[in-house]
This record gives sequence, structure tokens and C-alpha cells, in this order.
Amino acid sequence: QVQLVESGGGLVQPGGSLRLTCNASKISDTIYSMFWYRRRPEKPRELVAWLTREGRTYVVPDLQGRFAISGDNAKNTWFLQMNSLKPEDTAVYLCKADAATVYWGQGTQVTVSS
Repeated sequence: QVQLVESGGGLVQPGGSLRLTCNASKISDTIYSMFWYRRRPEKPRELVAWLTREGRTYVVPDLQGRFAISGDNAKNTWFLQMNSLKPEDTAVYLCKADAATVYWGQGTQVTVSS
């Protein structure tokens, strides 16, 4: 059963924006931290951002100023706002939830191309 579902990916032109959503409403455990990762072509998976239940956030330095993470604890949903997208942001974006166990989504494809 898929318990983390990402959405919001797609094709966007360079300079455009997308907002990804990770829905964890099917997880009954308390989620302590929520993460976004990405897997770019021919590169290993890399951390993009995280958000704690208390509201602390972190975006990796290379993406600060363009990406932002936010969430809604009540809905077990969190978001990745991506602005000024570049072709090198093309990747499968995955969310992860740290609870009593670790949950991963299946990913959503983001393609930045003209």
C-alpha cells in the first residue's frame, strides 16, 4: 500500500515554477521530519530540503533562494515550492517521512526544458 504520494510534477520551461505536494494522510504514525530528495539522471539521490514537525526547515545551500519547503501537520501534507527552475533541476523528486519507521514515496517527475 502506497502511503506517501507525491504530485505536482510535470514539464516546465526554464525560469518557471512548480509546487510539489507530498500527501502522507494514510500514515497514522506521528511524523517527526519530512524530507524532499531528488534523483537526477545519472546522479545519486540527493537531499533537497527537510522540515521538522516543530517547523524547522532546511534547504540545501545550492537551492536556497529558489526552493522552499513547507507543510501542514494537521493534514500530514508538505510542499516543495520550486522557482526559477533550471534544466539541471530535472529529476524525479521523492518525499520521505521519518516516523516510527521510514516511509518513501514513489516520486514525481520534474522536467525543465524549453
